[in-house]
Amino acid sequence: MTSLPRVAPRVAKLTVLSLGVALLATACGGSPAPSSSGSSSAAAAGIACPAPSATGGGTSAAGEAGTVPASATTTPTPLKIGSLLPTTGSLAFLGPPEIAGVNLGIKEVNDAGGVLGKPVEVIHRDSGDTKTDIATQSTTALLGQGVSAIVGAASSGVSKTVINQITGAGVVQFSPANTSPDFTAWDDKGLYWRTAPSDVLQGKVLGNYMATCGAQTVGMIVLNDAYGTGLAKNVQAAFEAAGGKVVAQELFNEGDSQFSSQVDKVLAAKPDAIALITFDQAKSIVPLMTGKGVKPTQIFMVDGNMSDYSKDFQAGTLKGAQGTIPGTFAKEDFKKKLLAIDPALKDYSYSGESYDAVNLIALAAEAAKSTKGTDIAAQLKAVSEGGEKCNTFPSCVTLLRNGKDIDYDGQSGPVTFSDAGDPTEAYIGIYEYQDDNTYKPVKEEFGKL
Repeated sequence: MTSLPRVAPRVAKLTVLSLGVALLATACGGSPAPSSSGSSSAAAAGIACPAPSATGGGTSAAGEAGTVPASATTTPTPLKIGSLLPTTGSLAFLGPPEIAGVNLGIKEVNDAGGVLGKPVEVIHRDSGDTKTDIATQSTTALLGQGVSAIVGAASSGVSKTVINQITGAGVVQFSPANTSPDFTAWDDKGLYWRTAPSDVLQGKVLGNYMATCGAQTVGMIVLNDAYGTGLAKNVQAAFEAAGGKVVAQELFNEGDSQFSSQVDKVLAAKPDAIALITFDQAKSIVPLMTGKGVKPTQIFMVDGNMSDYSKDFQAGTLKGAQGTIPGTFAKEDFKKKLLAIDPALKDYSYSGESYDAVNLIALAAEAAKSTKGTDIAAQLKAVSEGGEKCNTFPSCVTLLRNGKDIDYDGQSGPVTFSDAGDPTEAYIGIYEYQDDNTYKPVKEEFGKL
C-alpha cells in the first residue's frame, strides 16, 4: 500500500472561531433584542418565539452514479470500521439512529463494490457512558480486531476517555456527535475528526433563539462535564450578547438521581426561560419543573436530551418546549432508507452525521489507496472540499476512480473540514414538542465557524 505523508501537526487548531453567522437575532425577525431587566416571575414570562420560516439544508435526493468503475488499486487488507456508540447509559436513546446511519453507509458502500476492491467490514461495540468503563473495554476490543477507524463516541465525555487510546494506536476516531470545543485543540496526531459542529455554534443559536423568543432572563440546569459546561458557556455568551441575563446556573454530576435542589434554586431566580443542558436526566427534571408551575413554552432543550418522551410523560407535558440539535433535518428519502435498516427508529438524531462519517472514511481510503488509519486521515480534508460536488459513495467514488477531485456534501449538510478536523460550516436544527411529547422541526439555521 502507498504510504502518504502524515498530516501536518495541528499546532494552531483554531486560530479563529469567528462565527460568520447571521443567525437568529437578525434572520428570524420577531422581537427586538431584550433589555437586561428581568421579569417578575417565570409564570409572567413573555415567551413568544418567531414563526417558522422556510428551511433548507442537506441533501434531499442523493445523486447516484451509473456503473461504478472498478478500483485500479486493490487492498490486501479490507477496510474495517468499528463503531463506539451508546446502547446503554444516559445517551442510549442516541444509539439507534447513529447505528442505523453507520449500517446504511456500510450497506451503500458495499453495494457499490466496497473500498479498494474489498467489502468493508463493520464491528459494533457499546460506548456506555462516563459512569462505566465500557468505552475503554470496547475500544480495546475494537483495536484488537484491527479496525482502521472508529465511529464514535457520541458523548464528548466518553470520547475524552478513549481518544488518546484510539489515536495513539494510529487509528482514526470519527465522532458523529461530539460537540465539545475541547477537541479542536486536542493533541490527536491528526486522527480525530467529527461531523458534528462545535458547541460554539449550537450555543450561539440557542442563546440567540431564546432572546428572539422574548426571554430577558434565563436559568440553566447543566450537566457538569465537558459537554454540559462547554455548551452552557456558549449559550450564556450568546444570550448575554443579545442583551439578556443568566440569573441562575445549577450544576449536577453524571450519576445523580435527585435534582430538587437545582430546580428550586433556578426557579427562585424567577427566570423567563430555562435551558436544560442534560442527557436523559431531563426525564426527572422536567416533571419537577412543570409540577412547580413552569410552562413548557419556557423550557429550551439541547441535543443531549431532545428525545421521544411519549412514553415518559403525560400528554401535553412538553407541548411548546423547544430545543436544538446540530445538523440539518433528516429528509424523507433518507428516513425511508434508515427505516429499512431499523424499522423501530423513532428519531433520527445524528443519523446523517454517522452516515457521512462512514462515507468520508471510505472515500478517504479510496483517495489514499490505503486502508491504514494514518493514510485515511491524511485524505479526509481533501475529500471534503474544493473539488466536484457529490453526495453519495457511488457518485463520489466514481469521480475519484476517474481521476477527479471531489467535494463530499452529505446528509448532515455541507461537510468541509478545518485543519483541526472540525466542520467549518453546519446547520443547527430547531425543534418543537407536540402534545404527544414528540418533537417536530421548526427551522434550521446555517452558520460558519
